[in-house]
Amino acid sequence: MPTINQQVRLAERPAPGLADPSIWSLTHEPVAQPAEGEVLVEVLYCSLDPAMRTWLNAGRSYIPPVGIGEVMRAAGVGRVAASKAAGFAKGDIVEGVFGIQKFVAIAADQVQRIEADGTPPEVHLGALGTPGLTAYFGLLDVGKAKQGDTVVISAAAGAVGTVAGQIAKAIGCRVIGIAGGHEKCRILVDELGFDGAVDYRAEDFGAALRAACPQGIDVFFDNVGGAVLNAVLRNLAQGARIVVCGAVSQYNATSVGPGPTNYMNLLIARASMIGFVIFDYQDRYPEGRKQLAEWIADGKIKPRTHLVKGLENFPTALNQLFAGDNVGKFVLQVAEVP
Repeated sequence: MPTINQQVRLAERPAPGLADPSIWSLTHEPVAQPAEGEVLVEVLYCSLDPAMRTWLNAGRSYIPPVGIGEVMRAAGVGRVAASKAAGFAKGDIVEGVFGIQKFVAIAADQVQRIEADGTPPEVHLGALGTPGLTAYFGLLDVGKAKQGDTVVISAAAGAVGTVAGQIAKAIGCRVIGIAGGHEKCRILVDELGFDGAVDYRAEDFGAALRAACPQGIDVFFDNVGGAVLNAVLRNLAQGARIVVCGAVSQYNATSVGPGPTNYMNLLIARASMIGFVIFDYQDRYPEGRKQLAEWIADGKIKPRTHLVKGLENFPTALNQLFAGDNVGKFVLQVAEVP
């Protein structure tokens, strides 16, 4: 087993906009040995999420910012390399918040074993991980989606959006995805079963959205905000529910843009708009994972993963999240996996 650990640490706060690679430092130190009650985990995969950009900023948020000099926070999947904790053995595949590094010694109560059921380990960072759970609780608990609803999802080709759309189809909704470019829109319809898809980059985006939702929008699962949210506000059905999951259009903004100009349509449509954070549902994660696993086994959810290899490629990969090149869950592969 290697004796030197590699870690990506935050060296300084980024300026507004995409995070410059110079804010990171790649450090080396001896691999820590587990204390009693801990396991040493070799990290195999790390989750890459748009929200990571917001964790780099000082100030109030739903989660404390990453501290200067700290290992970059990230969920991960790994293999137990050594154990001093009951219930865990060398070779077990586990998940937890491991950070962008090759090894981590961590308390056993902070990790969860992944049972060998034939599901690729990286899917536990996507459809069976936080993105899948976000889609599940956001759509069903917050958005109260039900059979027959017209559900529209922004960033529909992303980690959360692909799962949210397939959940909506699984419960009998009519699903329209919003994505960037013809190929992503094609994948949503032809491969993931969406009823339609609208390219937000098209000049006639507003008209195309209205045409795709002639009876209005019952549930809008928003990952983007900005102009896309404004267009949706013009097309709400009576009693519509808007789920504010994220606002990826704002994460790298260099200035504060205007708020939605069509918000009075919330009043006209007797609609609601509510934000949520997935961590509020931690006590119900087993419920969500059980149902998501059943839908995956039944073929109703088809997980998609976009892999980037190499710890040293994290700074570039983080910015690639905002280029819109991936479909499904973006994952950094840290170690070779047999």
